[in-house]
Amino acid sequence: MRARYLALPPLMAFTLYTGWTLLITEQSLLAFGLELMSRPDTAQVVVDLYLMAALACMWMVTDTRARGGALIGVLPYMLITLVFVSIGPLLYLVIRGAERKKG
Repeated sequence: MRARYLALPPLMAFTLYTGWTLLITEQSLLAFGLELMSRPDTAQVVVDLYLMAALACMWMVTDTRARGGALIGVLPYMLITLVFVSIGPLLYLVIRGAERKKG
């Protein structure tokens, strides 16, 4: 099965869940992040998550280059990854998964 078909359900579910939680929360996304970083146990999870996000960004850049695409094309996915971590790579898989390699 193609990666885009595997990535689409979690992308949709997680994006909807993220949107819902942002609508009902009583604090900003920045305040939430700062609260997570205030304790060593939750900070470790955040650091681990962003290490995986960095690896995903490196993979997206490598994949874009292998497909013959411009690096500017991967920038929106990296910015989404910076804020929402999982949504960026999942979106990349869904959108770029349909494209064939150039050449």
